[in-house]
Amino acid sequence: MATLIITAFLIYATITWILPGFINGLSFVANLFKPPSPAISKSVKTSLAPPVLNIPYEATNSGQISVKGYATPKTKVLIFVDESQAGETESKEDGSFEVSNISLTLGTNAIFGKTGEKDTESLPSKTIKIFYDNDKPLLEIYEPEDNKEVQGDKKVKVSGKTEAQARVFVNEVQAIINPDGTFSLDFSLNEGENILTVRSQDQATNTTEIQRRVIFK
Repeated sequence: MATLIITAFLIYATITWILPGFINGLSFVANLFKPPSPAISKSVKTSLAPPVLNIPYEATNSGQISVKGYATPKTKVLIFVDESQAGETESKEDGSFEVSNISLTLGTNAIFGKTGEKDTESLPSKTIKIFYDNDKPLLEIYEPEDNKEVQGDKKVKVSGKTEAQARVFVNEVQAIINPDGTFSLDFSLNEGENILTVRSQDQATNTTEIQRRVIFK
């Protein structure tokens, strides 16, 4: 009977204390020889000056642009679009740089840059937002109708509607656009045939043109 009690106690002790301790010991030894995990992100070096980007427009109709600017001479320059790296180059001896073929997505794109050195990067530069739009603007001409004949007053009224943020020109004479996109102006005519080219241009320089033929007698 005593033998059975002692045997049961030894089995209980082995399962409860000895075996877990042995397993933990193996895990500890394995961790000693396990190589360290590689760093996922690069460290930030505040002494590195971020680049200064030069993008002289706020909207474009091109899906790819070039980004110019200045940075510390002979340093790596990284360009990011919406947190994703989109291009890389090295600044010249005078600090200037240009990164071509930066791809944009339709809508607003947040562009910034960093300078790099081995496994370190600078803080990000100032973010520049560029709006990419490749749709032509709406343009409607209310008057004049095509082939209109005018007598007496040597002017014709040109009116219509476009996008509120666009600009409208009638043969290079700019019209004033109302908040709802409507516009109107009196255009001076020459003797005989007049070809009026009404052009609407949005912020991204997309253009829509409509022509009207007006004859002054």
